[in-house]
Amino acid sequence: MAKEQQYYEQIKERFASERDLRLSYRPEGTDQYTSDFSGAREKYSSDPYGGEIKAREPICDTVEVLFIGGGFSALLTSARLREKGVESIRIVERAADVGGTWYWNRYPGVACDVISYDYLPLLDEMNYVPKRRYSRGEEILEHSRAIARKYGLYDLAVFQTTVTSTTWNSEEKMWHLQTDRGDSMKARFVICANGTLSKPKLAKIQGIDEFEGHSFHTSRWDYEYTGEDLSNLSDKRVGIIGTGATAVQAIPELGLNAKELYVFQRTPSSIDIRDDWETDPKWASERPGGWQSARREKSLRAVEPSDAQIAEYSRISREEKIRKQENANIDYMMRIHRRIEKEVDDPAIAESLKPWYMFMCKRPCFHNEYLPTFNRSNVHLIDTRGEGVTLINEKGPLYQGQQYDLDLLIYATGFEVQKTGIYNQIIGEKGQDLEDKYRSGMRTVFGIHSQGYPNLFVMGGYQASFQFNLTYMLQTQGDHIAECIAYVRDNGFDTIDPTEETEEWWVQEVISNRGKTNRNEECTPGYYNFEGESQRRQDGNYNGGIRQYWAHMESTREKISEAFNLS
Repeated sequence: MAKEQQYYEQIKERFASERDLRLSYRPEGTDQYTSDFSGAREKYSSDPYGGEIKAREPICDTVEVLFIGGGFSALLTSARLREKGVESIRIVERAADVGGTWYWNRYPGVACDVISYDYLPLLDEMNYVPKRRYSRGEEILEHSRAIARKYGLYDLAVFQTTVTSTTWNSEEKMWHLQTDRGDSMKARFVICANGTLSKPKLAKIQGIDEFEGHSFHTSRWDYEYTGEDLSNLSDKRVGIIGTGATAVQAIPELGLNAKELYVFQRTPSSIDIRDDWETDPKWASERPGGWQSARREKSLRAVEPSDAQIAEYSRISREEKIRKQENANIDYMMRIHRRIEKEVDDPAIAESLKPWYMFMCKRPCFHNEYLPTFNRSNVHLIDTRGEGVTLINEKGPLYQGQQYDLDLLIYATGFEVQKTGIYNQIIGEKGQDLEDKYRSGMRTVFGIHSQGYPNLFVMGGYQASFQFNLTYMLQTQGDHIAECIAYVRDNGFDTIDPTEETEEWWVQEVISNRGKTNRNEECTPGYYNFEGESQRRQDGNYNGGIRQYWAHMESTREKISEAFNLS
């Protein structure tokens, strides 16, 4: 039965009021978080998995291509460079191994939210079929290591090392890099592959340093304290701050093992069903060569509208299009609400777990055990209704006069998002810091190149195509970067740098494809919309679709001598 439009308008009003409530509590936007882990907070960013950092002599040499970061961005692009004959490749990685986010995130229950047959990259090249429809973190980390072994990326890799400065030398046409280990490296090409979610952050909570119990960030899970199987928590009162994608996976495991679990929620996530199963061995054995590439291509075609659909859509007014999209979005979110009501026994708790915002305002989550976890007698939801935890003392959080005494406090508070120079100051040919250039608005080509920073490539940053399956987007970027480097090498050039005209063209492309609605402003605060901050329209992702993004890259490379300064 069709619903009256008034029904949808009333829900939109509720969405707006929930958003405004949260903005009133946190008007400072992204400044509500900190990633300053100096002093006593160093434990929140130190590596619990890498063991002792072994002393070594500083490295003072030159390589052709240097990657800052050792996650999938570096691995994918390195594979393509190897195929084009590039031998001198170095990965400089802060962790003790490759893997990126899958190295750091080893919390209990960690898994990928994207179907493994699409997410795990280079399956054709690695002749590998994932074990499950949704891969666990351990398998993904091992896949990363296997790629590094296959393409000889461990040979020159430098681990447990942080690049602190990257400076262009115009005379040498080289990048000079300094590290926290005293290294002075040079590289012809530098690729910033430090990831979209790699540096942990904490909420700025009064008294956070006063807590006398044990604490850690989810990306630095302390299994020495919890036990590998979490059995050490059987007599512990545990609190977790945050209910985003990480917490959704960890909370069911904590609920099964902790004596008492207190979940401190500011804004609930949307939780849909995860259809997961082990990969059929027969199906796996029958995969032909190139099956992943074919699968990805098919999945893209499946979501493309038919000619008839395009024609029908063109006859609808802009206002009607927006109304239909919003109504369909609301219908989906109300289905999520009904699932919560079905899965959670206590009506009051169920109500607190309902997300009141449009789909994709926050990262969608998929889990079958999260909601039922709140039916357990030892699991307690502390719904702060958008305010969040504001005070912690030596015993634990204090909220609305209620003291929560804890043995362990876990921060599931996320990461810095899409920051190019996370630990690294990047200085271009005119002596300008890259972050200073971006301060008045992002200016890139494809989110990869930036004029005045020759032979520098950035992966996974803003102004790139937005894709829920991040590795597919990274693959398109890696292919493009490899083609650019190969062109420079094969044609006797030293440098490649976009023209100002090409950069301005891409800035305008990003702006024009951001849409005409105020969806980001209308969404509840989250990292997708800079925590509700008012942002320039160019400071975001390219929303023209992955096919168009790739087509732009191809056409630009076809006229590379016009689009780039080559010297």
